[in-house]
Amino acid sequence: MGRGWKGRGWQQAEVPSADDAAAWFGGRLPDGWFTGDPELTVDREEILIVGELPALTGDYADDAARAAAADGRISRFREETRDERIEIARQAEHRYQRKVAWGAKLGGTTVHFTTLSVPVMTRLRQPERLVLDTLVDAGVARSRSEALAWAVRLVGEHADAWLSELREAMTKVDDLRSKGPDLG
Repeated sequence: MGRGWKGRGWQQAEVPSADDAAAWFGGRLPDGWFTGDPELTVDREEILIVGELPALTGDYADDAARAAAADGRISRFREETRDERIEIARQAEHRYQRKVAWGAKLGGTTVHFTTLSVPVMTRLRQPERLVLDTLVDAGVARSRSEALAWAVRLVGEHADAWLSELREAMTKVDDLRSKGPDLG
């Protein structure tokens, strides 16, 4: 995948659409892995599949014991399904030209098995760099890179509704753009 001018700045070359990924994975995943349809999160580089495992049935002394049992169940699922997940991921990576990552959740516990960490270049002016340096100096982060990732996660947590509305609006703009005249 090369880089090219897309009219809005330099971006990665187009990757195949993953609009049908939920349906494809729904048809491809073995029955019984998850209690319902898994959650798919798709971006330019990665598809993350996270499914809910069957509920724990035992009695547990406290929340810590229940959390340990959930961790154990998720670990067992990860080990028992590894070979099949690798084969499904290989097929999906060929189809969608994105890496595939997996996760599982059980009750309040969610574990992502393998996810990408993609470098993103940014230019920051001194006031923004000082914010990152303050986070590093305070021990919140070990580096500017880690401080920036922390800040992005924090914004994402607190602006989730706004970001969802923005994504929805962008989808509408893309739909309108596709219905317009072809100027190329």
